[in-house]
Amino acid sequence: MTARPVLGHLRQLDGIRFLAVGLVLFDHWTMEHIDLPVGALGALGVTIFFVLSGFLITRILLSSKDKLSKQPSGGLGKYLKVFYIRRTIRIFPVYYLTLFVLYLVNEPPVRRTFGWLSLYATNLYIAYHATWMGTVDHLWSLAVEEQVYLFLPLLLFFIPRRYIVLTSLLMIAGSVILRYALYRARLPWFIGYVSTPTCLDAFGLGMLMAYLWLYKRTQFEGLFQSSLWVWLGLLGFISVCLLNYWIALNSSRGYHNIMSDVWERLAASIFGFFLIGRAVIGFDGAMKWVLENPVSQYMGRISYGLYLYHNFVFNVYHTQPTHFTVRAWRRITDVLPFLNSSYSFQFSFYLALTVAIATLSWYLIEKPINNLKDRFTI
Repeated sequence: MTARPVLGHLRQLDGIRFLAVGLVLFDHWTMEHIDLPVGALGALGVTIFFVLSGFLITRILLSSKDKLSKQPSGGLGKYLKVFYIRRTIRIFPVYYLTLFVLYLVNEPPVRRTFGWLSLYATNLYIAYHATWMGTVDHLWSLAVEEQVYLFLPLLLFFIPRRYIVLTSLLMIAGSVILRYALYRARLPWFIGYVSTPTCLDAFGLGMLMAYLWLYKRTQFEGLFQSSLWVWLGLLGFISVCLLNYWIALNSSRGYHNIMSDVWERLAASIFGFFLIGRAVIGFDGAMKWVLENPVSQYMGRISYGLYLYHNFVFNVYHTQPTHFTVRAWRRITDVLPFLNSSYSFQFSFYLALTVAIATLSWYLIEKPINNLKDRFTI
């Protein structure tokens, strides 16, 4: 059986993007304000993005491979050319424009680490120097995505279809084992958090899902038809986070114990696996409304911009009092002091700014350039 020739748009996945980026923004902007004993919601959002990316990219690559399989040399050149051109069109323009603008306005970490940022090596910088980077911290996940794009197309092109499931399982197991090894070596926790090999359980589950969708559709539908697995996956993630919280009370490592550093990402990946698979089939009822209402759909569409810009709008730990958003908020509250009565007002202000910037980015830059992708197809 060959892959389906048409990779149609899966509407509810835009809603999943919105949920994922919403978790990241909520987590990053409520630090120091809300203390939840259920782990890092931002980490959950990023992991869901990784599983989703693994699914969508594998689906594209395997479908392209099947279409080109009868061409001389298997069509490797065209396979790689089309993939990388389309990825470049979608990701690079707004990313490099953002770096250029931030360099011009003298954003300190951008000036200091511009070369690393330009090479999508943010996570390598963090791991090598064993330090975070400030307002560009969040770009580590984009670096992971780009590094996966370097090897995944070749891996999927050359391994026979019958070994894809085994390969995905090895990626999952290898990632967990590597995180455990880093944990045992007592290296700083964030090295295991931002390194590409330690994120591959999420991508491996996405790859497995794409294989089932393309070649084992009956099994795919049987696995994801029920929402029960989604809620069990969520329960599993919450259980791991609560265990982490309980262990932290008596552990010399505090919050970053074995549950957080080794098992939390796997639990988040499994939850993301069932959440995304169910959304591909299509949720009914309340979840259908959550994922398909116009706000979720729009926010999902501009989610790349929301994620890219949000840390520059505000960061709890690194934004200086002289930053334009903080100064703007002070001026507003000088006129309307009641807005300081609840942090929710300030949160809404940062959200509105980020949505406005992401909207301008989408309509002025991303969407017009993204339309060029239609010229490069297999």
